[in-house]
Amino acid sequence: MLDPTDAVSRIAEAMDRAWHELLAPDWPQLRAICERDVVHRVGVIGEHGWATTIESLHPSITWQAGGIEIGHFPRVGTVRLAGDGLLLIPSVFVRNIAAHTEAPWPRTWIYRARGTAALWGEQEAVPQPDAPTVLVGRARARLPLALDAPASTSHLARSLAMAPGAVGDHLAILRGAGLLVRARSGRSVLCRRTPLGEALVAGSG
Repeated sequence: MLDPTDAVSRIAEAMDRAWHELLAPDWPQLRAICERDVVHRVGVIGEHGWATTIESLHPSITWQAGGIEIGHFPRVGTVRLAGDGLLLIPSVFVRNIAAHTEAPWPRTWIYRARGTAALWGEQEAVPQPDAPTVLVGRARARLPLALDAPASTSHLARSLAMAPGAVGDHLAILRGAGLLVRARSGRSVLCRRTPLGEALVAGSG
């Protein structure tokens, strides 16, 4: 298959077409989710350290003395980083953990980004609150779930593929209901869930 002289150009053309037809229209939303995850993980590292951060990537991961163990992987032996580091990549497509551990490629973990549930509509399993009644409506109910980490109005709009104006209106109502608060962080104003908002998302509100 790779012998013809035009093999490389044909493969490149097919990949370019796949990108434009399958991913390009949704890329701003997908990228925003992954960027938010990176910001969140950096915050966890600063507040709780590497052990907590690594274990938060998936329930099967444990930080052991001298190493990291992934419980759900088939037994493949020990992979030594030998000072090469470990590349962590958030993804909106994987459900568990994917890994590249063989040379010459960098040792890499691909993990599920936070906020992916809202992207694929999994937030529908979150119970709708009985009160306050201002929260009735699917679009508005998406926002508390998406705020698993503080985010700005523009970032939420990109992540959820909603108009910034609509997101701003919904956030104002949610803040008035006591589910969200906002605070300035540098040049951005970030929204986060209150304890009441956390209870709503957990299904106990």
